[in-house]
Amino acid sequence: MIPKEVLRQIRRIQITTSRMVTNVFCGQYQSVFKGRGMEFDEVREYQPGDEIRSIDWNVTARMGHPYVKKFMEERELTVMLLLDLSGSSYFGTVNKLKRQIAAEICSVLAFSAIRNNDKAGLIVFTDKIEKFVPPKKGISHVLRIVREALYFIPEGKKTNIPAALEYLNKVARRSTVTFIVSDFYDTGFEKPLSITNKRHDLVSITITDPKELDLPDIGIVQFDDPETQGAFSLDTSNGALRQEFRQNALKIIQERKKTFDRLAVDNVDIRCDIPYNRTLFKFFRMRERRLRQ
Repeated sequence: MIPKEVLRQIRRIQITTSRMVTNVFCGQYQSVFKGRGMEFDEVREYQPGDEIRSIDWNVTARMGHPYVKKFMEERELTVMLLLDLSGSSYFGTVNKLKRQIAAEICSVLAFSAIRNNDKAGLIVFTDKIEKFVPPKKGISHVLRIVREALYFIPEGKKTNIPAALEYLNKVARRSTVTFIVSDFYDTGFEKPLSITNKRHDLVSITITDPKELDLPDIGIVQFDDPETQGAFSLDTSNGALRQEFRQNALKIIQERKKTFDRLAVDNVDIRCDIPYNRTLFKFFRMRERRLRQ
């Protein structure tokens, strides 16, 4: 039995994200993520103007005159959401935890998928695969995805992005549109990212809290690492320390961006202090313009 408070939260997310999909992303999703594959439809007699390369030579040989294969574009998509719920996702200093923002983004994308009559699935991961919700259609299925994204309690604390990508490639036998939602505090994911991007239409959504870039000047503070469970103290009044912290944080972000650019992986950089709907909308518009070129 799902608690009433959980049901109210899911209902609130459903109303908010459905309105957002209708008012903001209407038409954007469909124009940006189209079925890109081609599936066989029928064999028919050759007609003037048909491409020579479409001739079915086996049927032509049997029938004694030219026949061509006719294909149709696959319109139906499968959208996979890879959600990172490692320890660092429970950090947040603005209005919400990174986990909550990630869950709402997954909700927007899932509702966009069913509005377009596409399937949506979910893979929750930490340093292992925590939950797999196979892709299906329908409002009840999407509400399940929302519930898992919001309230699933993972066992692991660390992050293993390569494992999540490898699992996706095992369970998704056909090409999908895949969104991996994470803060990407991990290493060694470049090769799996490259392999996955060749098999799927991969979009990385990175979530960053502003305090992960700038330490506030609030004196001596004890920090607990949510992934390693380690604890340490820092004197945040030290200007040189704050500067070094910022430089290291920016270096991580810059290296990550270089990796995405080098592998031609689309990236949506979500900041917790900026409404994510604006950033997603800009991404959809950018990608739409790119596809028109």
